[in-house]
Amino acid sequence: MKNLGTASVAALRQYARAAESTGADTAALFKKVGLDSATLDSDEGRINGEQFQSFIRLLCQHTDNPILGLETGDFVQPGSYSVLGYITMSCATLGEAVARIAPFEKLVGDMGTTGLTMAQGSIKLTWHCNYDDPIVRPQVVDNVFASWVNYARWLADDSAASPTNVRLKRQSPGKDLEQAYQKRWNCPVHFGADENSITLKQELLETRLRQPDPLLRKTLEAHALTQLASLDTDTDLISQVKQSIQKQLVHGITRQDMVAEDLGVTSRTLQRKLSQEGVSYQKLLDEVRQKMAEDYLLNSDLSIPDIALRLGYSETTSFHRKFKAVAGMTPGEFRQSEAID
Repeated sequence: MKNLGTASVAALRQYARAAESTGADTAALFKKVGLDSATLDSDEGRINGEQFQSFIRLLCQHTDNPILGLETGDFVQPGSYSVLGYITMSCATLGEAVARIAPFEKLVGDMGTTGLTMAQGSIKLTWHCNYDDPIVRPQVVDNVFASWVNYARWLADDSAASPTNVRLKRQSPGKDLEQAYQKRWNCPVHFGADENSITLKQELLETRLRQPDPLLRKTLEAHALTQLASLDTDTDLISQVKQSIQKQLVHGITRQDMVAEDLGVTSRTLQRKLSQEGVSYQKLLDEVRQKMAEDYLLNSDLSIPDIALRLGYSETTSFHRKFKAVAGMTPGEFRQSEAID
């Protein structure tokens, strides 16, 4: 399965506000995808990308709304873009704000990537969606473009500011619903296109924004760069933790605090960082144990009780139960079946 990275709580919050406006029980939807409603209280928290995609899919199913993504764009706020939102607020012109999207969009999430080209007095922003669910993908693209337009109008203090052209890979939601796009964007919208793109007149980018503050922008960008560096480090976190767990398990040790110490962080910090990655220490421990168990069973003559002991199980029955829950057979059956093959 494709790794969908992470998404900011700020991005999730925009969808949650839209869901609540329809009367949806967001707490119940969160629970179904393994999220806690308290997650929304974190300003800089992140959630697993698979969870975010699953939440959007559930919301699509709950509302049965073919243009859900377009309508969620009505709920965009500066905070929807995490620190990127506040960076753009402090820019001098709309063009300066647009130029900040690509370098810092990862702070909002790994939902997709932006490309920017200029030609013949216009600027074109293309967006590649990383989400692979066929129900979710078109809604996420619609949300991104609708949010961009609404936010740009707010920044420029010009409710009439509009793109000159929008192209969407998604198929038309139907002639009647196409009017919702025309009403919001006031420009031609092409469905079934070869790309997801939004084109703006170059002079629109010269529009002065309401709150330019170059010193604040520099401070915010420095903070954003620090956050980006942290995210880049966190992408390697899971593999680092697994390696440390494997090293500890050689001695039959399963303690989280010792893995944290090995990585040079506190146990609480490790737990927080793993939570941001959408996993738990116990889940990683289980995965490493299972892989090592299979390796011992296939490539050693160790008895099953000895393998259980090496993997930090206090009782062989616990090892049997855990192994069977994952592999669908007991360790003995696994060893025998692989030997026969």
